Amino acid sequence: MSKESFDTSAPSATPDLRPIQTIGFVGLGVMGEPMCINLARRGGTPVLAHDLRPEPLERVAEAGARPAASLRAVAETADLVILSLPDGAAVEAVLMGPGGVAAGLAPGKVVVDTSTSPVDLTRRLHDALLARGVAFADAPVARTREAAMRGELSIMVGASDAVYEHVRPILATMGTDVTHCGAVGAGQVVKILNNMVLFMNVAALAEAIAVGRRSGVSPDVLLETISKGSGDSFALRNHGVKAMLPRVFPERAFSTRYARKDLSYALALAEAAGLDLQGAKLVMRRLEESEAAGNGDKYFPAMLEVIDPR
Repeated sequence: MSKESFDTSAPSATPDLRPIQTIGFVGLGVMGEPMCINLARRGGTPVLAHDLRPEPLERVAEAGARPAASLRAVAETADLVILSLPDGAAVEAVLMGPGGVAAGLAPGKVVVDTSTSPVDLTRRLHDALLARGVAFADAPVARTREAAMRGELSIMVGASDAVYEHVRPILATMGTDVTHCGAVGAGQVVKILNNMVLFMNVAALAEAIAVGRRSGVSPDVLLETISKGSGDSFALRNHGVKAMLPRVFPERAFSTRYARKDLSYALALAEAAGLDLQGAKLVMRRLEESEAAGNGDKYFPAMLEVIDPR
């Protein structure tokens, strides 16, 4: 792959934007369902929701969102379409595939991708939609499912200034920290690197727990004491205390498989920039080992079970 340098502050063309009178929401998974519920309850704008499964559609309907029978129906009705999907391949299929969202979008509408997707794909999708007169923003989200339920996500936006201002009030119904990171793709860059740092922190915590336990210090005492010093972190107080200490790694959470996917995006960015990230590659090996041990669908801090087996 050739070395590239991306200008995340460069302006991009913006179509004339329609007023947002109806919002479409596609993808009611671990994060998407609580995001859609908050949007329906707090936003004051009608929400049309779509998912392949009936159960989350029933739950978001209780919050006021209306179910949509198809992606085309979402695109034709909504002025703003929000995507919350597992990966870049799903985003591309839902948006550009046969019967997908793009086919039903009229000029002046906006698509916001809150998934974590590859940066090069994000920019290609932006260009393809712009050619149709449709605006695009990447707005991946960070923090936990509990934060999504509370409407306290951190949302990292890549968009032109005009598109950012257009969608910011909508995003603010789902997150307490909405940051304009630059032009299209910049939100994905920041989110991908945020997750890379998080995964590395969790791997470091697993190694610390393993060494501490074998050296006669209980994990509870270890993490509580580190939290009072310079080793404190969001990862320690959330992933460490809430999952790694009790060794509870549920499946309805950010899985090992998803973590591997996001870290692969970070390594691809590094390769494009001509960088060899040895620390990130080590964490990738840890995640691969964890998945091979049967933790693919479990909350990704389950890598502790590989690093510190009992």
